[in-house]
Amino acid sequence: MGGNRLRRLGPVVAVAPGARVDRFEIFFDLVFVFSFFIITRATAAEITGASLLHAMLVLAVLWWTWVVHSVVATRIRLGQGFVPVLMVVAMAALFCFAQALPQAFGDPRGGAAGPVVVVVSYVVILGVHLFLLSLHAERNSAEGRRQFLRFAPVMGLSTFLLLAAALLPAMVHDPGRASLVRDGLWAAVVLLQYATGLFGTKGWEVQSAEHWTERYDLILIIALGESVISVGVGSNLLGQPPTWPALAAAVLGIFFTAALWWAHYDVIGPAARIALHVAKGRPRATMARDAFAYLYLPMIAGIILFALGAEEIVHGIASPTVPVGEPAHGPSVPLLFGGVICYLCGNMLFQLRTLGTLSWTRVVAVVLLTAGIPVGARLPGLAALGLLTAICVGLVAVEVITMAEGRLALHEEIARERTNHEALEAAWRARWRAKAPGEQPSGER
Repeated sequence: MGGNRLRRLGPVVAVAPGARVDRFEIFFDLVFVFSFFIITRATAAEITGASLLHAMLVLAVLWWTWVVHSVVATRIRLGQGFVPVLMVVAMAALFCFAQALPQAFGDPRGGAAGPVVVVVSYVVILGVHLFLLSLHAERNSAEGRRQFLRFAPVMGLSTFLLLAAALLPAMVHDPGRASLVRDGLWAAVVLLQYATGLFGTKGWEVQSAEHWTERYDLILIIALGESVISVGVGSNLLGQPPTWPALAAAVLGIFFTAALWWAHYDVIGPAARIALHVAKGRPRATMARDAFAYLYLPMIAGIILFALGAEEIVHGIASPTVPVGEPAHGPSVPLLFGGVICYLCGNMLFQLRTLGTLSWTRVVAVVLLTAGIPVGARLPGLAALGLLTAICVGLVAVEVITMAEGRLALHEEIARERTNHEALEAAWRARWRAKAPGEQPSGER
């Protein structure tokens, strides 16, 4: 009865080969913005080795949830028919999931309420996606059923392990052993999900290369926005008028984040999009899995790490009680430089997997950043931030000069492609215009 009422909203619509990301998908990603923010905020409250491990475990599970979401979105239009109703339920569950994340790794003796909320929310999110995959299986016969059966067991076992991580630690008397059991079960979930994803290519088929690449490019921009938020939070926590060191740090934060955006979106991202378009069949499926579902994760992890470091450094720079010339304390410099190294290494692996090339400029930048960690630890916070910015902006400047001809050719090709695509769309949409009886539609003459 309820299913029939839902279906009155419209049927499930399959994704067309040339489809783009629809507005509802971007709306859904707003909750992921909150999730990334919560991970960063919960870790920033007390940066330790354990809290960083927990942040990476949560990020890995959250990211796999988003990967499953992207697999569903490449088969079914999430903004059409009755599907948005179900996706709003998944959004609410994801919101609850994010809110409960800070308690997921709390004191095991403090109760299981927070961890259980994480598990229940996780079940609802994946349950909605599993239901949508089952609908796709019904519409696509044997092939769809194989895709459905591939994801269902992994989702079920992951849920069982997370539930065990929520309930078992409270039964262990030794707090240290209880934490070890909990962390081990979360790690088992991560290993299960990512290891099973590597077996075969069934379930990774991409109907629209444009949709798939655009989907991942948008989520990476959202993650980069987290670093901007962290710089802003670090400079405004004190609620005081801005000082010139704080403003300088904010400007540097924008500069190096923009440089990291440029490092991916100027050449590598657009060229990878073309490479996925060119690939067909199994090569397209493996590229979509390896380069996007897997290699975007170290880039996003790097962003969260350097966002944590940037916030700590900027907070110290903005504090009136900390002298401007005092070196940054704690793990802020290693997090800042190490996070950028992680981002660039992930991007180099992405470039190697999609384009089969490796830029010497990126290798040099990683070497300089590695050497910059002990140097930056001895410098004042503002100088350390300036050193990082100089390396990142220098990377972009060198690539603009050394890759000038290739960049120009790529951008001209993309401009021609967009012009041709716009002309085809204009001709097609001209058919929709009202016409006199007996008159042929425009574009058919």
